[in-house]
Amino acid sequence: MKRLSFVSILSFFFYISNAQSAPELCQGAYFTEPQGKDFLAQYVPASQQEWEARAQQIRNRILEGGELGKLPPRPASKPLIHSRREMDGYTVENVAFESIEGYYVTGNLYKPLHRKGPFAAILCPHGHTANPDARFLEPMQFRCANLARMGAVVFAYDMVGYSDSQLSTHKIPKAFKLQTINSIRALDFLLSQPNIDKNRVGVTGESGGGTQTFMLTALDPRIKVSVPVVMVSAHFFGGCTCESGMPVHKKGDFQTNNVEVAALAAPRPMLLVSDGADWTKNNPSVEYPHLQKIYGLYGKANLVENVHLPNEKHDYGPSKRAAAYRFLAKHLRLDLSKVTTADGSIDESHAKLLDRKDLKVFNAAHPRPTNAVVGEEAVMALLK
Repeated sequence: MKRLSFVSILSFFFYISNAQSAPELCQGAYFTEPQGKDFLAQYVPASQQEWEARAQQIRNRILEGGELGKLPPRPASKPLIHSRREMDGYTVENVAFESIEGYYVTGNLYKPLHRKGPFAAILCPHGHTANPDARFLEPMQFRCANLARMGAVVFAYDMVGYSDSQLSTHKIPKAFKLQTINSIRALDFLLSQPNIDKNRVGVTGESGGGTQTFMLTALDPRIKVSVPVVMVSAHFFGGCTCESGMPVHKKGDFQTNNVEVAALAAPRPMLLVSDGADWTKNNPSVEYPHLQKIYGLYGKANLVENVHLPNEKHDYGPSKRAAAYRFLAKHLRLDLSKVTTADGSIDESHAKLLDRKDLKVFNAAHPRPTNAVVGEEAVMALLK
């Protein structure tokens, strides 16, 4: 019989106690579909002033519930960047940096090749996948490579416990706090790159990466454009500890949901991408109209869009990427011609799928730093 670690046992009792005595955690399908729709109907603000007062309440709930009111000091160490590769219209480098002293964020930095800046900047978090190598999979590589070909500096980074990020397992109790800090520090890193136009900064991710997309946009005004993919839902709150394992949606009599969180982007441009096979199936009739009302308070209803793909499933596949390319090109002034054919269709064929060994940050030549904190108990201690 496999011996459980102390933290595994602690995590087990965390889940049991949540189920029995933590009603302020809104996990998974916390609302039914009708309840989600009714909730939004109760919170249609009559004015921009009324919305901004509620928006501040929502933001405060995320900061307090996620223990993000005061971030840990930013480490002074320099990022590890190596293995630069020149591709067709872009370059790829392998990156690690400390988000908290002793905790390393890992990822890949994609840059336009043979182009003059200043450049737009785009963060690309990935979603939950059965394959732990999510950062190395085709949808992530194609998205980042083609955005770089279009003229953006792009950073793809790991969720906790995925790909190179093996300092702890994914579902630690404070995964939401850690991943949000990682996203903020990833944005710090991206904006520290040379020749970046800080007025052209975007973020896009799918599923759990969609949650990271709208949460980061809600908290950080440096994000100017967002594309949350297959995640914004009135009734579904995310089923993982990294999305709903801390009380960021509810406290006492106060309740919000992910549509209102996503609405904190207003009036910055935002594209919802949804499909017919998951919790975003009602976006055209429920979530998107509500967001249009919020954006309308600013006279900017045209800055929120929805591309709904009723016959598709929960992923960041080619048609979803095509929608994101067009929206990001429009609002970040990217060169869409770099990924389109003569008839205007999207062509991703110039992006090359690299092997995981080429994209890994830590290897024999570049070992993980000796000060890295390893193990769930040690990582949780960093988050106290």
